[in-house]
Amino acid sequence: MGDSSPLLSEANNSSCDSETPPNNHLPSLGSTIEKCIGEINWCQFLQAILISVSWIFDAQQTFITVFTDALPSWHCIGEHQISNNGSRLLDSTREIWKDCSLGTSFNDMCNLPIGSWSWDGSAELSIISEWALECESSFITGLPASMFFMGCLVGGLFLSTLADSSSLGRKNMLFFSCLFMSLSSLLTAVSPNIWIYSCLKFITGFFRATIGTSSLVLASELVGKHWRGKIGVVGFFCFTIGFLSLPAIAYANRTTSWRHIYLWTSIPTLFYCILVKIFVQESPRWLLVRGKKEEAINSLKYISSITQSNLHLAIDTMTPQEEGNNSNVDLFLALKMLCQRKWSSRRLLLIMTIGFGLGVVYYGMPLGLGNLSFNLYLSVTFNALSELPSSLVTFLFIDKFRRRIALPMFCMLSAVCSVMSTIEGGLWNKMQIGFELVSFFSACTSFSIYVIYTTELFPTCVRNSALSMARLAVVFGGALSPLLVAAGRGNKFLCYGVFGLSIGIGGMFGVFLPETKGRALCDTMDEEENKGKDACGILV
Repeated sequence: MGDSSPLLSEANNSSCDSETPPNNHLPSLGSTIEKCIGEINWCQFLQAILISVSWIFDAQQTFITVFTDALPSWHCIGEHQISNNGSRLLDSTREIWKDCSLGTSFNDMCNLPIGSWSWDGSAELSIISEWALECESSFITGLPASMFFMGCLVGGLFLSTLADSSSLGRKNMLFFSCLFMSLSSLLTAVSPNIWIYSCLKFITGFFRATIGTSSLVLASELVGKHWRGKIGVVGFFCFTIGFLSLPAIAYANRTTSWRHIYLWTSIPTLFYCILVKIFVQESPRWLLVRGKKEEAINSLKYISSITQSNLHLAIDTMTPQEEGNNSNVDLFLALKMLCQRKWSSRRLLLIMTIGFGLGVVYYGMPLGLGNLSFNLYLSVTFNALSELPSSLVTFLFIDKFRRRIALPMFCMLSAVCSVMSTIEGGLWNKMQIGFELVSFFSACTSFSIYVIYTTELFPTCVRNSALSMARLAVVFGGALSPLLVAAGRGNKFLCYGVFGLSIGIGGMFGVFLPETKGRALCDTMDEEENKGKDACGILV
């Protein structure tokens, strides 16, 4: 990260400040922006940090049901406590109460007489205990989590193109997504029953769908190509912090109500929205693609040291046709552009196939921790902590990783460890949590590479939409994971075994994608198509 002087010095030697473009050729929009932005300065870095903080609140709402919807611990009540003033108990009933101490599983509870057992803590600790859902079907108890992911799917489908094709842009999409997610989360805290609670979870998921994409794309478009991978990883660090904060918040409220957890996570998000509205700048790349030159100049002037006159000169000399389509307000234009060209539709299909397998593991692993014979607070904490070395590995080596090799490699490692965590008996039972952590670490690393890879595979005019569709595939895999978790209560292979097969098979499709390591970002479909052709003229 450099200061403003090297940036200005570099810009003064570039076409940003030259009165006549070199070699009498008009510079492209992409090259103009890269030279005007430079690499990175403190303003750009702080902007990227502020934008990436949104991932904290995204993670909290994604995994909050691990605690709010969990089955609380319970215990059997002794015979002396449940006999009525020392009266004798029926022998058959006495035998049931004797058996109570032999097992305290979900099914055991439902086979016991009313009043023979009690929750260890307050009945308001979870929606399961407060609304007496302990003996309901797995469909009912898993409905809120599934509705959240269904909301993510629908929101991703309908909101994914707004940051590209509408007048909202990256910044406003980030602002409104965080705002409405926090408001719906606040309402969730006053839900009177499971049905309204599930509907509000759907709404929360709907508005949460575009936070990650808007944040990642906006942050990466504010810095030069050599820093965009590292800046993208900052978002993953923030997501880890959000995930890691949940066990702490839940533990602090372990004697109160699950509703307090929603309050603790939603109110700070409202304050964050104010900061975004005041301090975050819109992407100059997006502004230029939309033909908003004055706003782009103001944004570039804010984040760089280039003078306004030089910015005007640089932008006025860029390739004219690159500004096209800025008056088109078709919300699905970006998706149409992606599907109309063979190379872009092929890339999108491959990346979404990989994303589905990733989503099953990335979201399913934390949700399935209740199936392991391990303390829930500790297991969630360990899983959250495993994201830190994952983000660190990505941060340090993203510039060295060949994307199309590293992605399948980490997917396969996650697959092998996930399947091995289903082995039971003797020493294997103690090793299950270790295999699970390695599998989740590998899945997190794969996911980090996956989203960075996706932003590099598609140009600015469709980048947010492509990344939204990629994340939509991840969420679709996540929507199926609660069902696998429920099935895994009786057979671990139906949970962790299927997780492994999904990410292993999906990850192998990465070898069919082109390599993007070290490439500059493109801004138009034609620019990406021309850059993607090899020496023989074949697009890869």
